[in-house]
Amino acid sequence: MYQEERLIGVIQFLKEKRRISIDQMCDMFDISRDTARRDLVKLEERKAIVRTRGGAILPRTQDAIKDYSHRLNTVSYEKQQIGSKAASFIRPGDKIILDTSTTVQACANQIPASEVTVITNSIHQAEILSNVENVSIQLLGGYLQKEHQFLYGASVIERLKNYHVNKAFIGVVGISEQGLTIAHEEDGMVKRNMMKQAEQVIVLADHTKFGRTEFFSFAVLADVDVIITDRLPGGDFQSLLKDFDVDLIVTEEEGTDPWT
Repeated sequence: MYQEERLIGVIQFLKEKRRISIDQMCDMFDISRDTARRDLVKLEERKAIVRTRGGAILPRTQDAIKDYSHRLNTVSYEKQQIGSKAASFIRPGDKIILDTSTTVQACANQIPASEVTVITNSIHQAEILSNVENVSIQLLGGYLQKEHQFLYGASVIERLKNYHVNKAFIGVVGISEQGLTIAHEEDGMVKRNMMKQAEQVIVLADHTKFGRTEFFSFAVLADVDVIITDRLPGGDFQSLLKDFDVDLIVTEEEGTDPWT
């Protein structure tokens, strides 16, 4: 087999399995370890892979998280529906936490003008709610993540410890049997501490987030009380949520019980 054929085979394998080892390459193509390493060097030179100890993975640019300003302009109808349902959980007098995600932003856009106290580390959420009558905003100060417009760091986490809230609304990049995951560790550390300060944790996740695992894990399913989504996930995942006593609300199937 020619090298180019092997390189194509490696990329196809990575798209399906996400990572490949040198031993797997040797078995797949009946080649030596030195040949496998040379193939990986060639792919790395083309920026098609990232070499790891003993193998390779696809570069993160293959599944890059879009910058926040772009995502703000592409909030889908499904996320708007999730946000609307989430906003319906908020009662006058509630004290709530909103994280930085665009799905939680869809909730912020639909919070009614009532006596609500909002704690957030998101500049965008604070800006949206600054125009809503009777909503009090506590913006957590810290280091500014410029690309995604959120505040993070030890000062944010320390200040969070002073608050006790009724509900925390949390977005994710991935939700799976491994729990809740996000692309940025600093964002995940803040989310983790937001959840600790809430009586009820409500996760907002459209159907594309199920079965996906991102870089940083910030919570397990046992930490979640409610998940609001737009489509019913697969049966295995429904069973997993039921095992952890997580209530599932599906906007696509309003008026139905997802556990029946």
